[in-house]
Amino acid sequence: MNQIMKTSGINRYFAVPGGNSLHVLKDITMEIPEGKLTILKGRSGSGKTTLMNILGALDMATSGEILFDGVRLEELGERSRCRLRRTKMGFIFQSVALIPTMNAYENVEYMLRMAGIKKNRNDRVRESLKLVGLAGRMDHMPQELSGGEQQRTAIARAIVHKPRIIFADEPTAELDTKTALQIVRIFKNLTEQEGITVLMTTHDTDLMEMGDRVYELEDGGFVGRE
Repeated sequence: MNQIMKTSGINRYFAVPGGNSLHVLKDITMEIPEGKLTILKGRSGSGKTTLMNILGALDMATSGEILFDGVRLEELGERSRCRLRRTKMGFIFQSVALIPTMNAYENVEYMLRMAGIKKNRNDRVRESLKLVGLAGRMDHMPQELSGGEQQRTAIARAIVHKPRIIFADEPTAELDTKTALQIVRIFKNLTEQEGITVLMTTHDTDLMEMGDRVYELEDGGFVGRE
């Protein structure tokens, strides 16, 4: 199985008052298989979001190495990291962060502009919305969509530029169980049909069995891999 991302000895410290430091991530070594759904599980405060931000080039580790698609993230400057995020990565957050003055189509198309993609924009937007089951809702504003539909719009926005990997941080936390399962099934379909790698954080034990690989975080370190 090919690995799209590997980490070795990732540590993250944060400065705290009094000149001390807080050890948030402790010697994280992991592999993320290409074209699969990997789940990071753990309670609130376990370090999931911090690790996700580092893997997504939004933050930098204090020490350790990250190899993504043949590139070492710690060796990149901020401009190169920004370009990587816009072209090869997609992000889905707990708060869907849709632009309220844009309809679903415009929210998804905005990502193509951010990625600098000019060709076939209309086709790519419509294809992405169709993949998440929103072909008939693309003209609706965010406030006219249900919570599940807003999250599906966020997924379409994350995949429209055809990234190599999607980072989804607690994407089902605000959804009911039925809708949460629908969202994770969409992730599974994306891995199986589109070959997109998905890394998702969650503390919902009902969703664990849908992951191809599951890592468990506790107090900043791994306590298990399934």
